[in-house]
Amino acid sequence: MDAVLQAMSDESRRTVLEALRAGPATVTELAALLPIARPGVSRHLRVLREAGLVEVHQEAQFRVYRLRPEPLAEVHEWLDRYRALWEQRMDALHTEVARGKRGQASRARGNAAQDSRDSTESRGNTA
Repeated sequence: MDAVLQAMSDESRRTVLEALRAGPATVTELAALLPIARPGVSRHLRVLREAGLVEVHQEAQFRVYRLRPEPLAEVHEWLDRYRALWEQRMDALHTEVARGKRGQASRARGNAAQDSRDSTESRGNTA
């Protein structure tokens, strides 16, 4: 999994992975997406291949790359444990925010009622 995460740490490689989500692509098609020279694209593809994120096969004179989702599923499973932790924390935060809003609304109603009483009393004192 370390190789997968390291491979995904580069923006150019993430761009390639995103493109391959739509389907297989040739090196030429992938190179057109990146602002780097073709040798750099080949190095990125090699890193992705070595991490198991892509596979390549020859079609006539073209090398065609295809996304391999299995390593991403492994990362997804690993992240699920942390996702559950953060969802619990976000739910708790949501509860606290809702309590705070209810408390603010309650205080605002109380202040409005007090202002109304004060206004009524001050009119009564002037008569």
